[in-house]
Parts: sequence; structure tokens; C-alpha cells
Amino acid sequence: MLFKISAIVVALVASASAQMAMVEPCTRYTPHNPKCPAPPAGKTFDLSQKNPLGKSEPLCKHTTPYATPVATWAAGQSITTRFEAGETARGGGHIQFSLSYDGGKTFVVIHEVLGHAFLNGPTTSNEATILSYTFDLPRDIPASDKAIFAWTWVNAVGSRDFYMNCADVAIRGYSKSLTGKQMTVVNHDGYPTIPEFNGNYDTGLEHYRDAPTVFVAGDGSVLGRVKLPPTPQAPAVSVPPVVKPTPVEKPTPTKVVNALAHPSSPPPPNPTSGGCIHGTQACASHTPGYRICIWGVYSDVIPCGANTKCRYTGPDSVVCGW
Repeated sequence: MLFKISAIVVALVASASAQMAMVEPCTRYTPHNPKCPAPPAGKTFDLSQKNPLGKSEPLCKHTTPYATPVATWAAGQSITTRFEAGETARGGGHIQFSLSYDGGKTFVVIHEVLGHAFLNGPTTSNEATILSYTFDLPRDIPASDKAIFAWTWVNAVGSRDFYMNCADVAIRGYSKSLTGKQMTVVNHDGYPTIPEFNGNYDTGLEHYRDAPTVFVAGDGSVLGRVKLPPTPQAPAVSVPPVVKPTPVEKPTPTKVVNALAHPSSPPPPNPTSGGCIHGTQACASHTPGYRICIWGVYSDVIPCGANTKCRYTGPDSVVCGW
């Protein structure tokens, strides 16, 4: 009897909120999916999970994870996220799906839907018609048993809110690091505010387009964060007047020295990113570790594990092994 009464109370409170919440994978302390685990010891079901994040609440709202992951995914796997039916779409808006490896301090975006979240384009209906999103995980994600998968949403219509649910997941992968856009946080205490869209679904896109690029490792360390400059517009091209060419004498051939025959000479820098090519890896010279090129500059040395050393597996990739 107690269980039935509790279930009825949960249902009534949830229907009173009537916003949006992710139900698969299981988010922390969710009461909306009977297949999800009970909250950790000392915690209770979150009866306001469909509500936006409180202005002073931390990201993810709940900072104590489940004891074990609610899902185990592999790099490159196709995953499906689901949301509860019959909910209010608030005109759509922008949503992102992100991963964190450092306990929720830094999130890297792995998929996003900008403009018409939960809807099939502009509509006068406020009922969500898209209740699941399927996408592939990146192939180059690190392994972790304590990763956090986050869903975030900025609604198009109504009070300026920020929704966020988090799920504790395990990742099986072989990459050392993950590179991607940093998750956008707005309409929250200490962050920018995106106004109501008023029919303009490009509203606030600059906060998503200009987000910094972050580089995170599977152990949770942040290898780098880069704010990319805006994409420059191509300059206007002026067509020079046609002139008759002046004959010139044929130049005397000169001897060309093959740079590859002189290994002591440094290679020419990548013309678009500085002294190294973004994403390449190199073993450190005098220590058992490696470096990653981040937009033309090698990172600090990332140490290899105990009793292992760095060795090359290709011209631009390394591995720490025995």
C-alpha cells in the first residue's frame, strides 16, 4: 500500500511540472523510469526532475553519482536517448548531448540539435513530437567507468530557463583523449542569457558556434582549452587589368637540395596551425611520456603509466606500452 501511494504522489507531482526530462539512459534519482535504480543511500527520488535547473543549483543538479553505471557504451556505438511522452516542448529550442570525464566540471559536446528541439520544425503546437534522438558516439573517446552523460536544453518560448539531466555511464574505448566543443551553459547563474526566440530560431546560436574547443583525457584531466577565432570572411577580389606580358630571359637552373636528405633540419611548420599539425602525437624526448599537438603547439608532457614507455605506432600516433 505504501508503494502504491508513493507511486501516485510521484505521478501527480511530475504531471504538475509537465516540462521535459530524459528517461533513457536513467538519469540521477529519476522517478520516471521503473527500470532505473533507486537513489544512493541518503538520497531521495527527484520529483522535480522535469523542471529547469535552479539558478543556484550545480550542473547536473545532483552531484552524488549512482554506485554503478546505468549503461555501458562502446566507442562508435549508436545510442538512443528517450524522453517522456505528452510533455511541453516550449516552442523547441537548442539541445546538446555531452560527456564529462572529470566528475561534471568539463563537458564535451558529442551531439546537438539547434533550433527546433523536440519538434519537426516551426509549429504552433506546444506538444513534443520528437521524443527520442539516435546518434553515434565518437570513435575516439577514452574509456572510463565514471563518465557522465548529460542532456541540456534551452527553451525557445517562455521564462529563460536551462534544463539539464545527467546519467552515470561506462565507456569502452581505446583513445587517450576526446576533443570537441565545450558544452554551452546559459540562462543560469553566472552565465549569459539567451532571450526568447520570438520566431527567430537562430537566437543565441553564437553561444554554441563560438564555444571553446576542449581536450580531455580519460582520467579526467583537461589537456587544453582553445577559444577559436571567428571564421574570417573572404576578402573582395579585384580583377587586375589585362596587360601584355614582357618577355623575360630564361633563368639559370639552380641546384635543389632535398630537405628529407638532411634529418637534422627541422620540418617546415604547418602553414595553417603553427609548428605542428593539430591532433598529431609525439613521444617526449627525455621522459617516458608523450605530447599532443593542439592547434600548432605541443601540449605539456603527458606521462605514460608505470613501467611503460612511449613508442610510435605510425608517423603521427603513439602508444604507451612495454
